[in-house]
Order: sequence, then structure tokens, then C-alpha cells
Amino acid sequence: MIKIFSSENTFEYKTITELKRAIFVFKIFRLKNVSYVLQQVLKIALFLKIPIGWAVKPNVYGHFVGGKSLDGCQKVIHRMAKYQVESILDYSVEGGNSDEAIQNAIDETMKSVEFAGKHEHVPFAVFKPSAMTYEWVLSQENRENLPEEIEKFRIRLFQLFEHAVSLNIPILVDAEEVAWQALIDQIVEEGMQRFNKEKAIVFQTLQMYRVDRLAYLQRLLRDARKAEYFPGIKLVRGAYMEKERAIAKKMNRNSPIYPTKQDTDEAYNKALEICVENIDIVSIFNGTHNQESCKFLTDLIDEKQLDKRNKNIYFVQLYGMSDDLSFGLAKMGYRVAKYVPYGPVKHVMPYLMRRAEENSSVSEQASRELKILKEELKRRKSK
Repeated sequence: MIKIFSSENTFEYKTITELKRAIFVFKIFRLKNVSYVLQQVLKIALFLKIPIGWAVKPNVYGHFVGGKSLDGCQKVIHRMAKYQVESILDYSVEGGNSDEAIQNAIDETMKSVEFAGKHEHVPFAVFKPSAMTYEWVLSQENRENLPEEIEKFRIRLFQLFEHAVSLNIPILVDAEEVAWQALIDQIVEEGMQRFNKEKAIVFQTLQMYRVDRLAYLQRLLRDARKAEYFPGIKLVRGAYMEKERAIAKKMNRNSPIYPTKQDTDEAYNKALEICVENIDIVSIFNGTHNQESCKFLTDLIDEKQLDKRNKNIYFVQLYGMSDDLSFGLAKMGYRVAKYVPYGPVKHVMPYLMRRAEENSSVSEQASRELKILKEELKRRKSK
């Protein structure tokens, strides 16, 4: 296991009020039935356009979200930077449902690239590709009848890539559902081949709970060497497990997801190993809350005698989660960043509900968060 530093070092940047809020949030998320009921209430409130900011902002929103806007995240950025933890600002909107929504997502992502270009503690920009087109376009199994929409989608993504290149800011393309991912893979690979000639600017995201991603990674690296470009690889475990399994069952197909968590863990660590073996061309974005995977990567860095501050290796966790891991790794000298969502309450709520679903299904993670938070609160009160 990674050595966890004292809670004083881990949570020094949090106030007592923020610690109490974090404890409340994780207590709720650990209770699956309560969490489910709250999710349904929030969905109904959003559908009926009932104002919910007054209830959400002081609790869940305040814990997991950096602010309503890019400038509203400044306080979070500077607070974490004091402890060598950087920020990646994520405009957390879901799929577009109108031309206006799509254009807004494009404009906001452009601004986030510019914001990163002006702030030394914001090393990446990021966007969710499903926000750049209509969901029905991505959901079509046969897209041969949609050449114009597909080309519009490709052009929008390339506009973002080109903007990132012009400001020398790496840009992360988030992963989506399996049914959508093949098209996204194709466009992102084209972007990497075109724009990553000197270093990784465009980053592909691999969800390692998918049974096909190790083979995909190996093929991608072979192609990168042949075409002489530098791939950026963001590794995550995945966020749509239950949904993907349900879709596969409904369609009478084999599940695209590994049957056990151990299988996923092994695939994730194998992907880290493959990337480190190809560190001469690969930039690694290690997006995980798993302590064993972080320890595995630190061991690989030691074995390869790489610098802890290697510019091609980042450890990344979500804002509001695994602070012990993030701040501990940063204190050990590694490059660390937090994914910091931002946006108005109504736009960020789907993201927050996913956080609730993930945490309620991983009680061990929530319990660990609670344990160290309570230890720190007790320490503060005893001073």
C-alpha cells in the first residue's frame, strides 16, 4: 500500500466546516438506499425545474465541484497548489440536446483551454465528446446514413484540438459508453496522429474494465511507432459498468465488461506496465483512486529509474475524493492533479448523481474516506 501521510498533512487545506461536510456526504453515499432515493428526488426536481441549489450547494455540490465558472474555481486551484496538487477543470455537462447546448459546450471548452494556458497550476484541459453532438447521433448503430452529422462532430473535435495545440495545452478526451466509443476512438486517433508529432497534446481515454482495451492499447502503440507520433493515454477503470452489462443482456450480446473487479484491476495495472515500457513515446495519465495501482506505478517508476517529476507521468484523482492519496503522492514528489468539475448546479447534477452511484456501489472506498476524515476532525478538535 502507498504510505498514507498523517491526516494533518492530507487535509490541511480544508476547514473544519469542510471536513464536517465531507463526512456528511460520504455517510450519505455509503447508504445505498438513501443515496438511491436522493438521486430519484434530484432527477424529478430537475425534470420539473424545481430550484434545488439551496439544498445541493452547501453539501454535495460544494464538496465535489470547484465552482460555477472557471474564475469561480480560482480559490480551489490556489489552495491545492500550495501543496503541489494541480487542477484540471472539467465543464461537467452531459450530451447536447440542441444547437445552443452544443455551441455552449464548445465555447466553454475553448475558454477552459485558454484558462489553462494562463495558469501554471492547470496542466490540462478536458472535455466530454458527447457534449459536442446530439446524443441520438452517437446512439445510432448504423451511422452510414449520417455522414453530415458525423463530419460536424469530427470538425468540432478538431477545432478543440487545434486550439489546444495553438496554446500548447494538452487536452483530454473523456471516454463514453461502448456503443459510442468506436467513433470517438477513430477521431481521437486521427487527432493524435496529426497533432502529437512533437509531444502528446491530444489524449485518448481507455476504460480498462472493457475486455478489449489491452489489445486496443497494444495496437495503438504499434501504430504510433509506425506513424511516428506521441500518444497521450489516460487510463481509468470505467464509469458505466451496470449500464453496459444491462445493455449487453438486453441485446443478447457478450458483456464488454470484465466479469470481476480483480480482472479489471489486473488489466489496469497491465496497461500501466505497457505504457511505462513505452515511456519513450507515451504520456501517462493515471486516473485512479486505487491505492494498489498507484503503488504499482510508483514501483514501475523506481524500476525504470525514472524521475518522480517525469513530465510524461501524472497521478490524478477526482476533487472531493482520495485526498490522502493525492496529497500523499504530491508530498512524495510525484506530479499530481485533481479533476475539478465546474458549472451551474442544473448542468452538473448528472455528474453528481454518477458520483453518488459510484460511491454507493463501492462501500469500501466510502468507508475509507470516512475513517480518515473522522480521524482528522478528531485531531483538530483535540488541539
